[in-house]
Amino acid sequence: MKKNKISKNWIIKQHRDLYFKRSKVEGFRSRSAYKLLELDKKFKFFKKKMELVDLGSCPGGWSQVSRKKIVEGKILAIDINEMEKIPGVNFLKLDINDREIYNKINFFFIGKVDAVISDMAANTSGNKDLDSIQTGELCTNAMNLAFNILDSDGVFISKLFMGISYNEIYTNAKKKFKKVVIFKPKSSRKESKEVYIYCKDLKINISKL
Repeated sequence: MKKNKISKNWIIKQHRDLYFKRSKVEGFRSRSAYKLLELDKKFKFFKKKMELVDLGSCPGGWSQVSRKKIVEGKILAIDINEMEKIPGVNFLKLDINDREIYNKINFFFIGKVDAVISDMAANTSGNKDLDSIQTGELCTNAMNLAFNILDSDGVFISKLFMGISYNEIYTNAKKKFKKVVIFKPKSSRKESKEVYIYCKDLKINISKL
């Protein structure tokens, strides 16, 4: 009964939400599309010609934005769930922890990529500390993947939650990237603890020398 009440409240909240309404009018599959648009307005990382990996892509809001911004180049969307096709976006149904992920990405791009973006988050449990830890693990996994497939001046963007895992993730990012910025888009709900980490320019990977 309690679960049904929470679900009903979530639906009501969505329909009252400005960005939810805009997404329906403008044809985006999720309100999170506006978060990526704000991130690009802030950091101007999209280029007309670039190669990009979208992790945790389903339902496709970030891939839609990427396709609009990238006129030439290649986009690879990856998610553990099926995603409805988006013209100009290639999709892999794959877990980020799958050992084959590196081989499949390298086979698709045949070289390093310009950007890795991730809006992955664990299913909310109601326990804020647990949600922070689990989403933090996804962010860390995405960052490690990005560090190994990005070009030297590449960009990594990922969702994370303020909480127990935040300091560890930020410190880890500073070890891997020259520029690290935390940003909260206006389209993120005020009550949400989500923020986005923007990382650019790899530091030297000694293991690759």
